[in-house]
This record gives sequence, structure tokens and C-alpha cells, in this order.
Amino acid sequence: MYKNNNSLKPKKFGTLKFSSKSKPVRKFTSGKFKRNNIRPKKRGFSERIDFSRFIKKGQHIEEKPYVSKHTFVDFPFDTQIHKNIARAGFINPRPIQDQAMKSILDGKDVFGMANTGTGKTAAFILPLIQKIVKTKGQNKREIVLIMAPTRELAMQIDSDFRTLSFGLGIFSASCVGGLPIMRQISEIKRGVSFVIGTPGRIKDLIIRKVLNLSTCHSVVLDEADRMLDMGFRDDMVFILSKVPKENRQTLFFSATLSAEVKKLTTEFLKDPVFISVISGETAKNIDQDVIRTRSKEEKLEKLHEVLKKEGSNKVLIFREMKHSVDTLTKDLAHLGFKVGCIHGDKRSRERIRTLDLFKKDQISILIATDVAARGLDIPDVTHVINYDIPQTYETYVHRIGRTGRSGKKGIALTFV
Repeated sequence: MYKNNNSLKPKKFGTLKFSSKSKPVRKFTSGKFKRNNIRPKKRGFSERIDFSRFIKKGQHIEEKPYVSKHTFVDFPFDTQIHKNIARAGFINPRPIQDQAMKSILDGKDVFGMANTGTGKTAAFILPLIQKIVKTKGQNKREIVLIMAPTRELAMQIDSDFRTLSFGLGIFSASCVGGLPIMRQISEIKRGVSFVIGTPGRIKDLIIRKVLNLSTCHSVVLDEADRMLDMGFRDDMVFILSKVPKENRQTLFFSATLSAEVKKLTTEFLKDPVFISVISGETAKNIDQDVIRTRSKEEKLEKLHEVLKKEGSNKVLIFREMKHSVDTLTKDLAHLGFKVGCIHGDKRSRERIRTLDLFKKDQISILIATDVAARGLDIPDVTHVINYDIPQTYETYVHRIGRTGRSGKKGIALTFV
């Protein structure tokens, strides 16, 4: 920022002239370049965040575990589904699962609010698998449609579906951009019960007349607030308009209840059951702190110190710009770290492979843009580092939600 010092005389740049269309024109005076006093457009909306909000000591105390009203055995799932639940390692339902699954099994519309990493996917996947299993053998070609804001989240949901539907003879198509559309078309034509994807690709498949939603009676919008933030509102409305209103069950899941989300729920949900298990802005078991630096060199040095510390076993680093992600990846690789990166310019297969390496601990550091800030279930992340300050506090909350999951301790550091 420029300092305002009235004792300094401003340089004379000449006068600013305008054309007949009133557009500013650059003028050269005395051989020097004249700059007009017009601010450059910002890359995107950015709110002013008090850095003290990035500092919060995690409360590492033994909290009373959530006492669920139900066990998984209480839910009338098919025997094979119960086997898949046990194989997945689920013991007791998480709060959102405990409170939402019965209403979904009863065919009611649901609006669920829950923090990231609270088991929302199983909360809607399990009852919807049961719904499709019940219709098998009745010559029904009912389709369940699930929309998510990013290809990573959509593919994560599809992976969970495959785990929980094992041995049931029902199939899914993962319809996301960046992967071959002809393969997705082929899968849909062969016959699938679940279509899981991003709004843009799903809309494309509808326009191509490949995806027919006339037999779709169950729709899920996961991370609905995020889809709206990303500008998918028109696509969401277009897709929902292709689903029959009669006998439709609509499920919205969101971390926030903005005016725009509320408007959508009013428009598309019928007498919904409202469930909220939101527990504060950020998880209580995440230690949050800032690291102050004065130069790029010092910033990299302090990051190096953090990564060398004992306990920095699985670190997720966020940057704002794609090229900055690539640069930091090269810097850390040069320092000898096992590091990978993902951002919007990476091919889907490359992003999937890198995420898989990170999940399997074959690389210990993942650097990403906000494409990884929401929805991804990456187990045992010890640290989230905001190498660049997020543009909004809501983004910050979702970034650090990648650590401290399932009641484990986590550390979130923000460079300022």
C-alpha cells in the first residue's frame, strides 16, 4: 500500500483526457508515462478478515460422546447393506446420520445442516440405496440423482456409494467434467441407478438427450451453498426442472443457510424436515494460529521449519493461485519433501492419482487451491496451512475443516 505523506510533492503527469465515448485515454507528458487514477479490478470478492480470528487454542478435552437414538441395526436396511456398513467400519451413527436417515427412509424431504466431515454422505446414500434395492425386480428404472459442486466431491460420493452398495447389483455413473464424456454416456445407456456428478456435466448430458430424468424420484444437492457460490444456480434450477414434481424426494445438505439457499429450499422442497447439527464456526479440537513473515524468503524458511517438526505427518497447504501452487510444489520438492499438487488446470486423472497418493501416505504434503477446501474426506490430515490468506472467513472455515476430523486433533496455521 502507498503511504500518504503530505510533505511529498506529487509528480506532475499532465492531464487526463477522454475520448468522445468517455473512456479514459493514456497520455504521455514530457516523455513520461501518464497513469490514470482508476483502480484495477480485483480477481474476486475478498473480505477484510481480522487476523485474530485465525488464532484459537484447540480444546483438547474429553467431550461426552454423542449418544445416538438409533444403532445401524435399528434401520430397516437390506442384509447386504448391513454387511457393507460393518465392512466400512461404521459402529454408531454420527449425529447427522442418526437424525436424518429415518426421515429419508420415510420418503420425506430433508434440509440438513452439518459441519464438514460429519458423515453427510452416508446419511443420504444408505437410505437411497435401500430405496432402490426395494424396487429391484419390479421392472422400475428409477434413478437417483446426486449433485455436488466439484468433481473431487462427486467422485468421493461415488466411491462411498460403491463401498456401501457392494454385492447388491446396482450401479452408478460418475458424471463430471474433465473425464471422457463418451464413457459416461456409455455407462448411462447400459443402465445405472445412481447418477452422481457436477451440475455442468449433468446439464450437458440432459441437453444431449442422454440423461432422461423422467424416472428420477430422488434428488440430492450436496454442499448446496457451495454450488451457489460457484455460480451453478441456473444449472441447478434447469436440472431440477427436468425431474418430475410428483412423488419427488428432494434432499438438500449445506453447511450454511444463506438467503439464496433458503430461497431454493422454498422453491423445491415440500414440507421438509429441518435438521441441524452445526457445532460452532470451527471444530473445537483444531489448534489455530498465525505465522508472521516479512518476505518470500522468510515465508518459505518458516514453512520449512513447520514441515520438519515432529508430528507434521500429513500436511495440506492452500494457495490462492494455480501458478503459485506449482511454484511452491517445486520449491518443496527441491527441499526433499514428498509433495504433490492439485488445481483446476490439472487433468482429472492426474488430480485423482495425486489425491490417492496423499490418502495412502505415499506423499506427505498436498498443495492445492480451494478445489480441495470442501467436501473431500482425506483421513488423518495433521496440519492445514493457509500459505495465502483466504478471501473469506467462510473459505477459511472449510479449509481447516480438512483436519481435526472424526474427533481427532488438528493444527491450522495461517501465514500473514
